[in-house]
Amino acid sequence: QVHLVESGGGSVQTGGSLRLSCKTSEYTYSRYCLGWFRQVPGEEREGIASITIGPGETFYRGSAKGRFTVSLDKAKNTLYLQMNNLQPEDTATYYCAALGGCDRPATIATMTPPYGYWGQGTRVTVSS
Repeated sequence: QVHLVESGGGSVQTGGSLRLSCKTSEYTYSRYCLGWFRQVPGEEREGIASITIGPGETFYRGSAKGRFTVSLDKAKNTLYLQMNNLQPEDTATYYCAALGGCDRPATIATMTPPYGYWGQGTRVTVSS
């Protein structure tokens, strides 16, 4: 069982930055992928950034490219998402997730519940 706890959400103005954190349980081995997803009420949850635990390969989708950076501190068992130049359309609940037996970060990017392991989410609000 993998436990994930997100933090770092909040309210910022357009153009601002936030760094989200996701503390993972210690039982997250090398053949895992970790990812960040976001969801707006009434819409599907979408994967935006992911990373493999072993080689640290990253993958980004859509508007996350060029503005968001996913990283992993293995010593702290913590996944991060640095978000820069935030826009109102980035307003959403952000989730981190883990998928075992994963060797490519793109694999987790299309994952949806009930597959994988998920955190409880953290809310990000960007005002204009």
